[in-house]
Amino acid sequence: MRFCAPALFSLLAIALGMPLLNAAPGPRFATRGGGDVSASVDDIQPGFQRLLDAVVRLDVWETTFDQGAKRTQHGVGSGVIMTPEGHILTNAHVVNPYAERIMVTLNNLERVDAELVGWDHWTDLAVVKIDPELLAKRGLSFDYAEFGDSDALVPGQTVYAVGTPNGLSRTVTRGIISNTDRYFEGSTVGRGYETGYFNTWLQTDAAINPGNSGGPLVLPDGDVIGINTRGYLGAENLGFAVPSAIARAVLEALIKDGSITRSYIGLRPGPMQDLENFYELESNRGMLVQSVDPGSPAAKAGLRPGDIVLEIDGQPVDGRFPEQLPPIQNFIASRAPGETVELKVKRGFQTLTVPVVTEPLESRIGEETALAGWGLGVQKISRSIAREENLDSTDGFVVVGVQPAFPAYEAGIRPGDIITKVNRQPLQSLEELEDIYNLYEADPQKTLMEIDRNHQVRFMVLKP
Repeated sequence: MRFCAPALFSLLAIALGMPLLNAAPGPRFATRGGGDVSASVDDIQPGFQRLLDAVVRLDVWETTFDQGAKRTQHGVGSGVIMTPEGHILTNAHVVNPYAERIMVTLNNLERVDAELVGWDHWTDLAVVKIDPELLAKRGLSFDYAEFGDSDALVPGQTVYAVGTPNGLSRTVTRGIISNTDRYFEGSTVGRGYETGYFNTWLQTDAAINPGNSGGPLVLPDGDVIGINTRGYLGAENLGFAVPSAIARAVLEALIKDGSITRSYIGLRPGPMQDLENFYELESNRGMLVQSVDPGSPAAKAGLRPGDIVLEIDGQPVDGRFPEQLPPIQNFIASRAPGETVELKVKRGFQTLTVPVVTEPLESRIGEETALAGWGLGVQKISRSIAREENLDSTDGFVVVGVQPAFPAYEAGIRPGDIITKVNRQPLQSLEELEDIYNLYEADPQKTLMEIDRNHQVRFMVLKP
């Protein structure tokens, strides 16, 4: 599996990566269906030209960290202008908070700078914005597209993928909807961020190539029914897009707040398919608790692997098939952190009611930086990492890269080490660590680091 926007125009194969802001969930988390099939190239309507005028190319210069060194990397992707205020919808693996510069090429080939409004790696979506006033001063204008209804799509319906594959702007490929509920488990996007836990994807045989990422998947009338995201390396006619029902909600939330807050309980679901008889359940009822994250709200509430969730807050759960799991997870994630979710659970011959207090959903990937003079790359410890490593708190940093022959390497620090203190000072943020590093840069001195390696404390001295 690969995502479509290449860095340095290279075709990157990235392991599939988690949550979606769906519309209000139904009581049984039903799948989509219904809609009008049949369209041909002759059916393209005038609105399609407006859509073409709204599609843009994105050039992104992004800060990357490689073995403790900071570098700038250039990538190309696509986007589509979705509001009269100049908001562009694209992919999170095209634009992220590490972007140093974002340049937009409009349909008339004019180039303008844009800024990141917000991103949501859980759905692999991001929003950037061009300044309409600045465009007006330059005598430039733009058009914007409109959403269609992805919930009404059916296999066989004609669609068009529009974008800038391999940097070739305003490219259109034609195909059909191959599947409306494609599910991928355990997916990630750039830098290892989780994605796809809360949504399924549209599958199409319209050609989607590197550089198409972030471009729209549209109907013949130009309505956007998906945002192109990924395709399979080595396969033909296997492209995937985030449905517009998800994209619309994420766009609105990012424009309003700049980020999306979701809830987490630490329950990892599994499908019930082929297991109903073993648990003495009727078909289309229940969701398997496949695992429970250590120290999570679900674990504290007493949930166990092998439990069957029958209801969530009184709503019956149907998690028989894998593609039915994301809406269920999204139903929980859409709650405000701190709320209590009541689960009706079957455990053996017992039926239990288990209240679980949610907490904010966080990625296991923390903020990252490189301290070049030390030859050291670090990530802030996330709550997930702290639980996995049985750490008492999220203070400190995970070493993700070390440059050979630099002070950190010579001191014996290696990737995977956890820095808990610097000069005997506990650190809670990257800013505190960078402040100490800046003092070192101004006046190089020996620096004492306290390291946790396999739960053993080591003391290492960095020498200028």
